[in-house]
Amino acid sequence: VQLQASGGGLVQAGGSLRLSCAASGRTFSRYAMGWFRQAPGREREFVAHITSNGGNAYYADSVKGRFTISRDNAKNTVYLQMNSLKPEDTAVYYCAAGEYTGWGRAANLYDYWGQGTLVTVSS
Repeated sequence: VQLQASGGGLVQAGGSLRLSCAASGRTFSRYAMGWFRQAPGREREFVAHITSNGGNAYYADSVKGRFTISRDNAKNTVYLQMNSLKPEDTAVYYCAAGEYTGWGRAANLYDYWGQGTLVTVSS
């Protein structure tokens, strides 16, 4: 599976962005999907996770209520809608795919990673 993330950019605090992650291959629906982010000088951290059929989603406490993960298995794409953005959301955002990801928070349980897309939130 190859993943291509897009949709990052520069936005003012309080604004919104929608990230997309397009997957190649015909087995997308087998994989749970996650979004992670990495800010400069910090470790990669979990943002959101969605199960393979889209039935369940989980979020980091820092984004709960502001971000929404969704997927369209017909389009082999997962999305991250980000609202009420804050400067501390500034990071490179990565999408990832895995068959056995548990609750989705552990990066080492994902099998495939996209290249990342930069989100910058100005104050």
